[in-house]
Amino acid sequence: MHGMESVHKAVLLHEVVESLVRTVSPAVFPGRGTTCPSPKHPSKLGRETKELSIGVGGRWQVSPMDMLSPCQETLANNGWYLDGTLGGCGHALAIAEALKGQVNIIGLDWDKNAIERAKKIFKEVTEKKENAGKIILECENFRNLDKVLNKHGIQAVNIILLDLGLSSDELEKSGRGFSFQKDELLLMTMGEPVGYPFTAKDILNRWTEQDIANVIYGYGEERFARRIARAVCVYREKKKIETSGELCEIIRTSVPAFYKRGTTSSLVSSGLRSARKIHPATKTFQALRIAVNDELGALKEGLTKGYERLTSGGKMAVISFHSLEDAIVKNFFKEKAKTDGAMITKKPMTAGVQEIAENPRSRSAKLRVIQKSF
Repeated sequence: MHGMESVHKAVLLHEVVESLVRTVSPAVFPGRGTTCPSPKHPSKLGRETKELSIGVGGRWQVSPMDMLSPCQETLANNGWYLDGTLGGCGHALAIAEALKGQVNIIGLDWDKNAIERAKKIFKEVTEKKENAGKIILECENFRNLDKVLNKHGIQAVNIILLDLGLSSDELEKSGRGFSFQKDELLLMTMGEPVGYPFTAKDILNRWTEQDIANVIYGYGEERFARRIARAVCVYREKKKIETSGELCEIIRTSVPAFYKRGTTSSLVSSGLRSARKIHPATKTFQALRIAVNDELGALKEGLTKGYERLTSGGKMAVISFHSLEDAIVKNFFKEKAKTDGAMITKKPMTAGVQEIAENPRSRSAKLRVIQKSF
């Protein structure tokens, strides 16, 4: 999800930095369609952090330089930023850049390779900063963030970010069968397979037809779940399903002809409407990945534990990529808003047309942010 030049493009980067490090209120948060003055000192992060698209036709010129004053207030007294899904470090680097490195960072990721890359990236960054904050990197699921904080004697954090999407590296380089565009061993484990109760291959080769259909429909919202499950069971009578390529072909041959060509999904962003084709294997692969990694259970646990460890005035941001995740986040934030939370995003922020053009995976991303009142 290597040097600095190969860090993957962070989804909704501008919105994340803006919503997390700025103290949001009507007085300081520009309205829709407002154009803020261009900064005198452009960000070193390049074009990606300078231009922000949000709302209907709204285009703001922002830079981390503009946010330093409110950032320092939010993260005063050696504040902590916890990135529960570190990946390629895109968001963490943007936050660090916004605060000139004067922030303590806790980075978590299931993938040990991502953590090793992050160590190299942050080593380069800290060597260039005289007053860089502390950096803690742990190979851990964000559902266990409380254990990491306890381990390091950290009682509370100021900012938490969970980006629930897969990074480019996870899709393209993991070798665990996440992508239907590759023929890889069908594991779909975010971390090392050792310790997982089952893999995607286990589900397909050992579970009953009914259970497979339930997973594909329940976690993937796949309309042809029963057809696909039936085809899986017929195929495995001849040989075990071992690779992502095999599964992709099983799905292709089991669905109707019109579905094989890909279904059209309408997308509305920044006032413009466009259509995209969804590969017939997309939802099944999503469902298996969610089941293998218990992603929804981890999300619920991570939200609860994370919110408990926020300081007064601290913020939690979550970027989700499908309706099941977004519903969990939305409902959790709504409940907290009834007691000790304030919704920063009344409606989720979505990627603008330009970001989608540059980073197609951002098309389904939704960003929600909540601030803990006390």
